[in-house]
Amino acid sequence: MGDKHLNDKVTLILGAAGKDNMGQVMARRFAKEGAKLVLAGRNEDSLKEISEETGGSYVLCDITKKEEIDSMVDEVVNRHGVLHSAIQATGWGYLSPFLESKEEDLIKIMNLQFKGPYQFFQACIPAMTEGGSIIQISSATATIMLDNHAAYMGTKAGIDHVVRTVANEFGERGIRANSISPGLTASPMTKDAMAAPGLEEAFLREYPLGRIGTSEDIAAMAVFLCSDECFLSGQNLQVNGGLTLRRNPRSADIDASVAQAMAKLEN
Repeated sequence: MGDKHLNDKVTLILGAAGKDNMGQVMARRFAKEGAKLVLAGRNEDSLKEISEETGGSYVLCDITKKEEIDSMVDEVVNRHGVLHSAIQATGWGYLSPFLESKEEDLIKIMNLQFKGPYQFFQACIPAMTEGGSIIQISSATATIMLDNHAAYMGTKAGIDHVVRTVANEFGERGIRANSISPGLTASPMTKDAMAAPGLEEAFLREYPLGRIGTSEDIAAMAVFLCSDECFLSGQNLQVNGGLTLRRNPRSADIDASVAQAMAKLEN
């Protein structure tokens, strides 16, 4: 993409309150492309910092609370008069064996990864009076398997299907809706896990393009989806280096890779 492909497009990114997380990486890229940013999440200090860095503004919002979602979008419209692009980038990397998933955790992840995004779309669509782009950050695991991830995968897959219904119903109003599905992504959220010797290697062999994805990869796709050049809607875009041509490693594969790396370190 060239310079200023998003010039003056009012862009809301929910999930930009974590230091250097995917939402913040997207915010930096969108700022370079000329977007008018409103960043949202729960950590005010972090939101204030990234908003000052990118020349945007911020709104506090807990995605599990409908009244806060509605208030957030109302504030965007009050400030800018319209909403052109809306990106939902929150999530919870909940890991649990299927038979051990607790009811309270299932309710929490459904609120975070299904009900919340659903109500986010509901709030954003009426504000897109000039058409626009809705993006849901999904996951390759909504398509291919990963052990001990059923609740995460199920809620991501469910909201991906809602994205398709939004694209179908509101395309006549010039609104596009798409999901972006990363694989394992180098980010602050995965830093500690990926530091384990052998873990990254277990995943790396499943990526045809030969590297783990980055938040910058996702930001680049998001810029295209929000640009006037985009003629895609209702799609789940697998921005993960070809991972879905293969698979995620099984737990036994990961354990074996880690054990092999540890043995090398001990020797």
